[in-house]
Amino acid sequence: MMLSAYCMRKTEGSSDDPDCVRPIVFSRRDGPLTSDGAAKVTCMAWSQNNAKFAVCTVDRVVLLYDEHGERRDKFSTKPADMKYGRKSYMVKGMAFSPDSTKIAIGQTDNIIYVYKIGEDWGDKKVICNKFIQTSAVTCLQWPAEHIIVFGLAEGKVRLANTKTNKSSTIYGTDSYVVSLTTNCSGKGILSGHADGTIVRYFFDDEGSGESQGKLVNHPCPPYALAWATNSIVAAGCDRRIVAYGKEGHVLQTFDYSRDPQEREFTTAAASPGGQSVVLGSYDRLRVLNWSPRRSIWEEAKPKEIANLYTVTALAWKRDGSRLCAGTLCGGVEQFDCCLRRSIYKNKFELTYVGPSQVIVKNLSSGTRVVLKSHYGYEVEEVKILGKERYLVAHTSDTLLLGDLNTNRLSEVAWQGSGGNEKYFFENENVCMIFNAGELTLVEYGSNDTLGSVRTEFMNPHLISVRINERRQRGIEDNKKLAYLIDIKTIAIVDLIGGYNIGTISHESRVDWLELNETGHKLLFRDRKLRLHLYDIEGCSKTMILNFCSYVQWVPGSDVLVAQNRNSLCVWYNIEAPERVTMSSIRGEVIGLERGGGKTEVMVTEGVTTVAYTLDEGLIEFGTAIDDGNYTRATAFLETLEMTPETEAMWKTLSKLALEARQLHIAERCFSALGHVAKARFLHKTNEIADQVSREYGGEGTDFYQVRARLAMLEKNYKLAEMIFLEQNAVEEAMDMYQELHRWDECIAVAQAKGHPALEKLRRGYYQWLMDTQQEERAGELQESQGDGLAAISLYLEAGLPAKAARLVLTREELLANTELVEHITAALIKGELYERAGDLFEKIRNPQRALECYCKGNAFMKAVELARLAFPVEVVRLEEAWGDHLVQQKQLDAAINHYIEARCSIKAIEAALGARQWKKAIYILDLQDQNTASKYYPRVAQHYASLQEYEIAEELYIKGDRTKDAIDMYTQAGRWEQAHKLAMKCMRPEDVSVLYITQAQEMEKQGKYREAERLYVTVEEPDLAITMFKKHKLYDDMIRLVGKHHPDLLSDTHLHLGKELEAEGRLQEAEYHYLEAQEWKATVNMYRSNGLWEEAYRVAKAHGGTNAHKHVAYLWAKSLGGESAVRLLNKLGLLEAAIDHAADNCSFEFAFELSRLALKHKTPEIHLRYAMYLEDEGKFEEAEAEFIRAGKPKEAVLMFVHNQDWEAAQRVAEAHDPDSVAEVLVGQARGALEEKDFQKAEGLLLRAQRPGLALNFYKEAGLWSDALRICKDYVPGQLEALQEEYEREATKKGARGMEGLVEQARQWEQAGEYSRAVDCYLKVRDSGSSSLMEKCWMKAAELAIKFLPPPRCLEVVRAVGPQLTGIRKYSAAAELYLNLDLVKEAIDAFIEGEEWNKAKRVAKELDPRYEDYVDEHYKEFLKNQGKVDSLVGVDVVAALDLYVEQGQWDKCIETATKQNYKILHKYVALYATHLIREGDYGQALALYVQHGAPANPQNFNIYKRIFTDMVSSPGTNSAEAYHNWADLRDVLFNLCENLVKSSEANSPAHEEFETMLLIAHYYATRSAAQSVKQLETVAAQLSVSLLRHTQLLPADKAFYEAGIATKAVGWENMAFIFLNRFLDLTDAIEEGTLDALDHCDFQDTDIPFEVPLPAKQHVPEAQREEVRDWVLTVSMDQRLEQVLPRDERGAYEASLVAASTGVRALPCLITGYPILRNKIEFKRPGKAANKDNWNKFLMAIKTSHSPVCQDVLKFISQWCGGLPSTSFSFQ
Repeated sequence: MMLSAYCMRKTEGSSDDPDCVRPIVFSRRDGPLTSDGAAKVTCMAWSQNNAKFAVCTVDRVVLLYDEHGERRDKFSTKPADMKYGRKSYMVKGMAFSPDSTKIAIGQTDNIIYVYKIGEDWGDKKVICNKFIQTSAVTCLQWPAEHIIVFGLAEGKVRLANTKTNKSSTIYGTDSYVVSLTTNCSGKGILSGHADGTIVRYFFDDEGSGESQGKLVNHPCPPYALAWATNSIVAAGCDRRIVAYGKEGHVLQTFDYSRDPQEREFTTAAASPGGQSVVLGSYDRLRVLNWSPRRSIWEEAKPKEIANLYTVTALAWKRDGSRLCAGTLCGGVEQFDCCLRRSIYKNKFELTYVGPSQVIVKNLSSGTRVVLKSHYGYEVEEVKILGKERYLVAHTSDTLLLGDLNTNRLSEVAWQGSGGNEKYFFENENVCMIFNAGELTLVEYGSNDTLGSVRTEFMNPHLISVRINERRQRGIEDNKKLAYLIDIKTIAIVDLIGGYNIGTISHESRVDWLELNETGHKLLFRDRKLRLHLYDIEGCSKTMILNFCSYVQWVPGSDVLVAQNRNSLCVWYNIEAPERVTMSSIRGEVIGLERGGGKTEVMVTEGVTTVAYTLDEGLIEFGTAIDDGNYTRATAFLETLEMTPETEAMWKTLSKLALEARQLHIAERCFSALGHVAKARFLHKTNEIADQVSREYGGEGTDFYQVRARLAMLEKNYKLAEMIFLEQNAVEEAMDMYQELHRWDECIAVAQAKGHPALEKLRRGYYQWLMDTQQEERAGELQESQGDGLAAISLYLEAGLPAKAARLVLTREELLANTELVEHITAALIKGELYERAGDLFEKIRNPQRALECYCKGNAFMKAVELARLAFPVEVVRLEEAWGDHLVQQKQLDAAINHYIEARCSIKAIEAALGARQWKKAIYILDLQDQNTASKYYPRVAQHYASLQEYEIAEELYIKGDRTKDAIDMYTQAGRWEQAHKLAMKCMRPEDVSVLYITQAQEMEKQGKYREAERLYVTVEEPDLAITMFKKHKLYDDMIRLVGKHHPDLLSDTHLHLGKELEAEGRLQEAEYHYLEAQEWKATVNMYRSNGLWEEAYRVAKAHGGTNAHKHVAYLWAKSLGGESAVRLLNKLGLLEAAIDHAADNCSFEFAFELSRLALKHKTPEIHLRYAMYLEDEGKFEEAEAEFIRAGKPKEAVLMFVHNQDWEAAQRVAEAHDPDSVAEVLVGQARGALEEKDFQKAEGLLLRAQRPGLALNFYKEAGLWSDALRICKDYVPGQLEALQEEYEREATKKGARGMEGLVEQARQWEQAGEYSRAVDCYLKVRDSGSSSLMEKCWMKAAELAIKFLPPPRCLEVVRAVGPQLTGIRKYSAAAELYLNLDLVKEAIDAFIEGEEWNKAKRVAKELDPRYEDYVDEHYKEFLKNQGKVDSLVGVDVVAALDLYVEQGQWDKCIETATKQNYKILHKYVALYATHLIREGDYGQALALYVQHGAPANPQNFNIYKRIFTDMVSSPGTNSAEAYHNWADLRDVLFNLCENLVKSSEANSPAHEEFETMLLIAHYYATRSAAQSVKQLETVAAQLSVSLLRHTQLLPADKAFYEAGIATKAVGWENMAFIFLNRFLDLTDAIEEGTLDALDHCDFQDTDIPFEVPLPAKQHVPEAQREEVRDWVLTVSMDQRLEQVLPRDERGAYEASLVAASTGVRALPCLITGYPILRNKIEFKRPGKAANKDNWNKFLMAIKTSHSPVCQDVLKFISQWCGGLPSTSFSFQ
């Protein structure tokens, strides 16, 4: 809907009128709609899917239309109770469900019906819900699934739940609900009531924080109510539209109450995007559009439709493209709503129905998608990308994406980046966006970004995303991403959790990767075409294929297809990557196709495409396994033959079936695999499970026997035992173990459970062991039962003497049985168990036999230990024997240490070498003598040489005296430098050189030139290497060595090689060397001499600079000649350049030939250049002919003129170029001028009709008279300009020129040319002679006055006057002005000359109007000159201002004193302000003491500032400060007296100054009292009284002074409290706030709490520290009670107000304390004193005769209207 922003038009209308009105299909034929009376449309609704439109009128029938306006269906509504009749109600509300399959009808007979209308037209309409209410339903909305919100006539707003079929009240009011609407998201509702109330309620405020409940009171019932994005719009019968803000404040009002055409507003609707609101009234629709930029509603032009009558209902299509208006007469008008429309690529129509909503329609299929910004941002541009399937649109802050096929739309936050994003749509579920090195994933249908990672690799083949592509058991969401961090590192991310689940570092570059559909496996291929499989859960990487040219997962499965050269590889079971099915193919795999029950691999073989079908059964098996459908998997496997792949699948299925307890399938798997035992076992298990299931029902697999058997199948017997014992099936557990012949476990169970058959079991076990000839196990059983002899007997019988020996060794009683021991040792020796026998002999203390046995049994460790104790001499022999034994056992490294212990060094060395313990060998060798070690060092050296540890090998060779071998080692390793260095140490240099050169020559013969080169270079013979390379024509290596060793000869070498190669005909190689020598010309010449012009041209073009190739082309063409040359030059595009080149090189014949054959238009140019060449050669006649052939006769004329052959020049000019005749004459004239023959020159120029040139020549020669003559005769029009030029020249020449001008002027004057004479006189400028200038200017003025007309005369005088004043001739200028009655100009001249008397006289006599003008200038002059004293007599105020500017304040005030009171106090105030700024408030106060304080409001701030500065200044709390306080007091008293008489009387300012007067009085009285010892307490009381005025005083200073004063008079309680408060204040000043102050001490006092925070500390740091110390000391003593003293009122003694009664006492004039009794009253009301204090004060005056106290008394008398009559009394 658009008015202004929208355009509002009908979907169908008359062709004549684009705005004509036609109801859409709702014609008057539809039943009552055709009646003459009203057929009001009561309600309308659009379905959420935009496919259905419902209308209901007063006839209670619901009509259903499609989106094109065609009626498709209808149904009648029914009353709540048929007994009242079918017309007993009206339909007041109607709404579609969110899924568009149901419609809710609200009726006035107190009921809501919900009809199921189905998805298709014509479906049966059935009532699926009904909600009976207590009053009529007035309006209805269906904002969310199962939730219907409706309003009732009784004022309630209720909720009906279609799922529970119950309704409940959301909120209730006492006023009829007239309207109900929802916000754009449907999460909030708004109801309008008959009393004007508008109420808001949220199901979910979506984080907006907006309030709920009553929002606003509208002036009338808001029947038209709409909730837009940014405000609420309401209207009603008062014909006003009001827009309210989110919290109910009025944003805008549109008032139509004075419009006679407008009637009440009946209904309103907001657009789905919330950017527009339409309101219906009578014959009119009004539109409001929200302006985001201005944040206001803008009214569009209203849509007026005659005969429409009242609009009763409005419904906006959910996509915003249509607005329907229902009317009182049953018409429904449909309007098209769009901002603009556009066609995208002729395939899509984009309709912008609002700033934030676009409808995208596919023109071919007719499908539509609504693209909308949920945040209300304006959609800027819509693009359709990705094979025209995906939508991309930007707003200012978000990005909109959508899939047109699935209608999944997303809006994510997105900051604009200049449109640099790149989009990839390869994945159907997610859009990949690259921007500035960041990959962002957005899942279609989700309004949050799925994930974001940093990567520089934008190729979709290097990114893999899997989003829930195959559902898996137990996994709800599966979203994974694999991408490259760098070219060799892959990262795998779980997008749900946002964490990394795998990182793969590969050794080479990755060029392809892809996850499988479940995201458990990752395939990737590297640059070497190796295919790798990575198991994400197991973190294992497997290389599964080499030379992989194609790879792809089969869709819908985990089957993998790849190509390796001519083999097609298929992995049907990716869990077994080693099992691959391979088949030969003869082409390249290009893709996979799956459908119709088969999967085909498409292969291109030549020009044809061949399909190779995969085994669909195997593929299906994998899919079935993933889906958990094991029955289906079994069915697939049944159809397959047994192959390795099938066997692997049976195994997989058996494992999964067992885990899932699908035992029948597991039994079938084991049968197929041939595992008969497992199959039989499972068969029996299944029989048990089935029997249990039949008998007891339920799952048989949960039966304990089944669970125990499954545990047994998994060989988890302990679990099986536990299951049996849980059921108390002890026998079954024991039977299980017996069946398995696990007697130990069986006996343990019996023993644990106390089974009676325990002993029987043990006997049975023993008997079974004996029967089965398990004597060893029987012996162990006897041993465990403590029968040692029986056990030994059984061990020996079993041929286990070692076990018998072990048992004997542990039991002392058995060791004592010698016969038994002998029997055992004999058996041990017989069994060659010598070590055990030795242990036994050692135990029975027979060391000799023990040592023999140890040696025989090679138990040398025990033998050596025994020998150390019993036979020390034998230790060395035993160590050597031990070493020999270890060598036999090939344990050479172990033998080394034993040989060392036995001091067998040679054997130790051999063992170390044999064991390759090289470092140990070196260590041993270093301990040997040289002769012994020298033969072993080379062997060790050879080892280190093989490890390329040449330095160690070299050292070892040298130690072994085999230096030559070390040199050979280095030589063979190609380490010539080290070999040379070593050789130089042990050989003569010449021998080394010979050796190396000989070896190099040998290498050269073998063709090993590089090795030979290194040898030559090593012995510093690079020239031999260069010669070698030259001999073998290895010029590159030769050049390399020359460049390295002889860089100065490199260029010559290249040149030499080039010449050699050129001689050999190897031109290409020669070219390289010439060019390396920077001899491109030699290259070109080489190719030229060999006729290879093309090569010459190529080289010249590449290396010869800008024009070299052109020169070669020219020579090439010249060598060809004729047509061939032309063709060549045309081909090279150099024809014209070649002609120019030929002409430049004087090859005119070749140039003429080329131009004749190809470029005839160039011929004249060549003739011209040929002529110029001839001219340069001095062949003028031939040049003349060529110039004429070239059509340039003028050039011939100029040639002759240049050579001053005037006759020839004139001849040619007359014959061929008549226009040049004049130039010839001019040239001849120039010649005459050079010879100073002016007459001849003038004649020639006049013949040539060039008088102007003659004029110029005369001017240049300075012959101005001749120039003026010629000008006057031939060019009179230039005479004036020439005259001016002459005058300028004269001016330049100075005095000499001025004399010429004067002379010229006199001539004009004599000739009667007065105007010219005047001009000449005026132009005279001679800085050296002002008298000459004055004379000339005066002469000009005189001539002008006498002879020129008045205007011209006036102009001259006005020009001359300023000139005269400029040379300070003021009187002359003034007289000149007066001649023409120019009075003001004359006065100005006198003023400028400072001739004030003359100026005044002229003004007075000739024009009195200018007298003030002269006076003003005179004053200004005096000001500027600073002559103030003179100025006083002229202008006092100006003089005073000047004094102020000059800072002469005393003189200013002195002068102002002589003026009136007002002027005086103006300057007193200015001076006072100045003094205050300078910080001298005392001087300012003295000023007002002297001159009084007027009650001017503009002075109030000055008085306050003086007061503030005074009370804040330090050093005023003393007797000496009295006079300062007295002055302040007197000034304030004077001010208050003046205020009483002024208009400011009793004003707040007056009251404030009265308070200041009282404070100043207290301060003055305190200073006076401080001068008299007996008034010390009075001074303290005054300091305390001042505390009640701390709103005007610095609080810290006041409390400090009060505290110190009270402390001085011994009032320590008060002192402690005041000083404590002072410390709190100082802390507050430091912190900058008074918030932390505690006021509890001053409750019920008149000391104010709220006082200004002082800007600075008023008490020095030292005094603050003294106070802090005293307060701390007093606090620690705890001897004072922290309470202010109280009086008989029970109030603080210094408080004027009694807290208990609120009565205010008068303050005493002497102390400031409240007067409670003995009051002395003064004549002035409100002034009184305490009698005791008054008498005390008078007594002090009498005794001390203090003048300051007497002054206080005098002031009190003056202030209070006299002193009391009883001036003194002791009563």
